[in-house]
Amino acid sequence: MIRTRFAPSPTGYLHLGGARTALFNWAYSRRHGGKFILRIEDTDLERSTQESEQAIFDAMNWLGLDWDEGPFFQMKRLGRYKEVAEEMLKKGLAYWAYETKEELEAMREGQQARGEKPRYDRRWRDSKDAPPAGRTPVLRFKNPLSGDVTWNDLVKGPITVSNDELDDLVLLRTDGVPTYNFGVVVDDIDMDMTHVIRGDDHVNNTPRQINLYRALGAELPHFGHMPMILGSDGQRLSKRHGAVNVMQYKEDGFLPDAMVNYLARLGWSHGDDEVFSREQLVEWFDLEHVSRSPARWDPEKLRWLNGEYLRRLAPAEIAQQLREERPSLMAEVESKMDPAAMLATAIGDLDTFRMVETYLHEMAQPVSVDARLRETHLGPKGVDVLGKVAPVLEGVEWQAPAISAALKSVVQKEGLKMPEVMMPVRVAVTGREKTKAIDGILAAFRRDEVLARIRRATSA
Repeated sequence: MIRTRFAPSPTGYLHLGGARTALFNWAYSRRHGGKFILRIEDTDLERSTQESEQAIFDAMNWLGLDWDEGPFFQMKRLGRYKEVAEEMLKKGLAYWAYETKEELEAMREGQQARGEKPRYDRRWRDSKDAPPAGRTPVLRFKNPLSGDVTWNDLVKGPITVSNDELDDLVLLRTDGVPTYNFGVVVDDIDMDMTHVIRGDDHVNNTPRQINLYRALGAELPHFGHMPMILGSDGQRLSKRHGAVNVMQYKEDGFLPDAMVNYLARLGWSHGDDEVFSREQLVEWFDLEHVSRSPARWDPEKLRWLNGEYLRRLAPAEIAQQLREERPSLMAEVESKMDPAAMLATAIGDLDTFRMVETYLHEMAQPVSVDARLRETHLGPKGVDVLGKVAPVLEGVEWQAPAISAALKSVVQKEGLKMPEVMMPVRVAVTGREKTKAIDGILAAFRRDEVLARIRRATSA
C-alpha cells in the first residue's frame, strides 16, 4: 500500500509551499487508495509553538486535506531515536564527537582559508583518544568514504551524488534531540513510508538520508522533489508577493476548493484543464506531470479562479454562509434588501467573499451623492422625474420585469429618453452612475427602502 506523509515544523503558519506539498502527498495517496500521514517535526525547541501546530491543523482542515494517521510528534518519540542511535553505535555505524563550537568554527575557517569546502574533518571517527573531561558529545554517522549515492527521482529523474561530497552528519545533538535528517529517516522507516514527496530544497538531504536507510538495513522509499514556487517577478516567493499564510486567503474571502485547484496547478498539469474539482484531481494526479521547472505564483489568476468557483454557488448559498460568518453585517443588509437577489445582480463582477461583503455593505449604506452626480442627474429635471416615478413604483408588483415595465411607462408617458429616467433613479437609489440593470437592483431592495431613498433625493 502506498503511504505518503506531510511533515511540517510548527515554527509558524502553514505557507503556500507547504500547503502544495501537503496537497500533492494527499492527492497521490488518495488516487492510489493509500494512506496519508501527518507528522509534526517539533524538534526545533526554540521556535516550535502550540499556536503554530494549531495553525497547521486549521489550514489543512480548511483545505480539506484529511489525514489517515497522526498527527505524530517527534518530541514524543525521543526514546525511539535514542534506541536506534544506540544500535548504530554498537554496530560501529556511528561515533561520539567532542568538539566545541569554537573548535568547529576554527575548523571551517581553516578549510575556507585553504580553499576547501567546509565540512567536518572526522577527527573523532576512529580516534582512540580519551574524551575531553566535561564535554557533552554529539553522535555522528559514519558516512561511507567512497562510492556514489544514486536514486531515480520521481520528478527530476536520475540523480547521483558522490560520497566525497558528504560529511559525517550529526544524528543526536548534545541534548539528545535528533537532527532533521536522522529523525526523518527513523520516522519514515517506522511509519512504512513508500513515497517521500517534498520540495526540491530537500534534494541535498536525500543522499545523506539514503545512506542512513542503507546503514539501518531498511528499504528505500521512492523520492520525488517538486520545484520551488516563485513570485510573479521570478524571485523566491516571500511576503512581498502577497499573503503567504494559507489562512490569510481564507480571511481574504477565497474558497478552499478554488485554493486547492490553484495549488494543484502550481507545477502540475492535466492537459489544458484549468478548473477542476478535487475529485478530478484525485482521479488525475500523478508525479509524471509534475514540472521540473519552478512554478510562478500569480495572484490575479488565483482571483480569477476563485471567481469561477464563487459563481458556481447559488446566491442564496452565499448569503447563508455570510449569515453564519458575518451575522451583524447580514442583519443590517437584510433590513433593506434580499441579499441573494442583490448578489445576483453583480455576482459576475465579484471574485471573493470579501468583495461580496463589501458590495452588500455598500449597497446597504445611506446614499451619498457627490456634487457632480447631483448636478448631472438630480437637478430640477431629475427631481421632477423622480416625483413621477415614485407613485408608479408604489403600486407595481415588486419584481424586476414589472418594475422595468413601470419605468418604461414613465418614459413613454412623459416623452423622455430612457437615460433621463433610469439615471436619476439609479443615482438616487445607489449613489452610483454605473450599475448592473437597475430594475434588478430595485427589485432586490425592499420597496419601502427604494421609496425612502427616492424621497431623500428629491428633498435634498
